[in-house]
Amino acid sequence: MITLRNIDKYIDKRFQRTFILRGIDLDIEEGEFVTIMGPSGAGKSTLLNILGFLDDASAGEYSFLGEPVHNLSEKKKSDYHKSHIGFVFQAYHLIDELTVYENIEMPLLYRKVKGSQRKAMVAEMLDRFNIVAKKDLFPNQLSGGQQQVVGVARAIIGSPKLLLADEPTGNLHSGQSEEIMEIFKMLNEEGVTIVQVTHSEKMAGYGNRIINMKDGVLTEEDPYPDKEEAISK
Repeated sequence: MITLRNIDKYIDKRFQRTFILRGIDLDIEEGEFVTIMGPSGAGKSTLLNILGFLDDASAGEYSFLGEPVHNLSEKKKSDYHKSHIGFVFQAYHLIDELTVYENIEMPLLYRKVKGSQRKAMVAEMLDRFNIVAKKDLFPNQLSGGQQQVVGVARAIIGSPKLLLADEPTGNLHSGQSEEIMEIFKMLNEEGVTIVQVTHSEKMAGYGNRIINMKDGVLTEEDPYPDKEEAISK
């Protein structure tokens, strides 16, 4: 599904080049649940943004579903992002002025889905995640866990092939974190490919493969030799 070859991401300032990612080679098969782990500044979120078409690599080749992403037009990338990829963020990124219903509906408006179909699709999400009673509430009326459930519902309403999650449980307590990860596990069992970034070894355990990063490169070594450091973050 995903093939990265010799991916670099760097910033040039005057006579200095600063690498954020260097020489990334990675293959992710359809149906996998992959966790990317590493300390702050390792390049995890940058890698996730490149996978999700939110950022471009400075060098290297990225193929998604057999298409060479580095050769795609901006419009084609945008179309792929809308139709094939869902994103879940640590800070939820819900729109405060919109209700739960309207937040979940938003991706369908971007895709110009007809009104009757939108209504049915949102109703299905509300029912699936047991949040029908909260559909008219605003984000600030929800707990952190409930906001993240809405974020997940919004991310998957378009039936994405790939779900990318950047520290999805970073702002949640342990019970809420486990609830979100159980949702991810269920989605993965239904065939959604998931790539998550996390500091938590416990959350990483829900996936079937862990990729370690340090200083912008993939590494075989454990980025958290002190396990307590990982769990406490």
